[in-house]
Amino acid sequence: MQVYVEKQKCTGCSHCHDVCPVGVFEMKNRDGNDVNTDSAPADAQWNGTVDKTVKDKWSGKDDGHNHFANSNDGKTGGISVAVNGPSCILCQACLVQCEGECIVINDEAGSTYHSVYE
Repeated sequence: MQVYVEKQKCTGCSHCHDVCPVGVFEMKNRDGNDVNTDSAPADAQWNGTVDKTVKDKWSGKDDGHNHFANSNDGKTGGISVAVNGPSCILCQACLVQCEGECIVINDEAGSTYHSVYE
């Protein structure tokens, strides 16, 4: 199982971290040296730029989340990294909770799943 985060789209909401029953995700600081330690392809790695469409959608929301903050305060902010992708059990909880619609899962059968916020 390959799980990764398209980091330019990550709002830092921490929903993936909160709902994952097997600890696939950790919240990291956007300026940390461990932010690109998952299996994300080069075009999904953090390069310091937030996707404009996602930022326009979420930056003005006052929903209790610290969107696009450089660091995680223990609840929200920072950026999600799929540090334990092989442990994924494909429950898909993260896929429906991800505000930035930035999670990608590739299973062993060759299927690809993308998060879609409900």
